[in-house]
Parts: sequence; C-alpha cells; structure tokens
Amino acid sequence: MATRIQTNEKVYPEEEIRRRLNRELSHWQLNDGWICRSYNTGGWRATLMLVNAVGHLAEAAFHHPDIELSYAVLKVKLRTHSADGVTDKDFELAKKIEALILWRPGSENGALEGIPGGVGYKYVEYD
Repeated sequence: MATRIQTNEKVYPEEEIRRRLNRELSHWQLNDGWICRSYNTGGWRATLMLVNAVGHLAEAAFHHPDIELSYAVLKVKLRTHSADGVTDKDFELAKKIEALILWRPGSENGALEGIPGGVGYKYVEYD
C-alpha cells in the first residue's frame, strides 16, 4: 500500500472549480470530485500515443491522473490524492495536457505541416 503524504495545498471548493474550468479549461468538467476531459481519437494507435504523451507529462510533473481508454477515446481524470481534492496541481497539469494533445503544427506556419487530411490519417478530433 502506498504511503500518503500530507500536504498543505489549497483544495478548491466545487463552485470555484466550476468557475475556473469555465474560464480556463472550457472542455473539462467536474465529475465526482475530479476534473475530467475526454479526447476522441482516430483509433487505437492514436489513443495509445496520447496516453503515452499524457504519461510523460504526468511522470515529469510527478502528478499522476487516472486514465481510462478505449478504442478511440482517452479520458483523463485529475485530483490531488494527497490533498483529497482538486488543487492548483490539477489545473496546471490539465493545461499542459490540453496544450499537448490539441497542438496543431499545421496551423503555425512553420516547417511542421501536421497530419494530412483523409480518413487514413485521422488522429485527434480537435475542438
């Protein structure tokens, strides 16, 4: 069994979480004490790549989400276990995840063109 570390982190009340999500992370929701977001993908390969990308961010941040995945959906759930609620760590990691997953290189006028159009290349359903 993992040892739980006590923290003095601010746990946000439900109303403030909803306001922040509305203002900062409009596609995220509060659900049973977690901030959550589902990403639709083009299929199993894309889902696996996204879950590994989220895993990299989480490990580098040492703040780990709960993750649910199926063939073409990745669901990310965040809350700070040691504080028993949603803290700044959750909002910050959610923003990093959002920026990484929704990055669209073809829209930046740079050398990276992004994934070609067409059914065979479907990757992420961008909002």
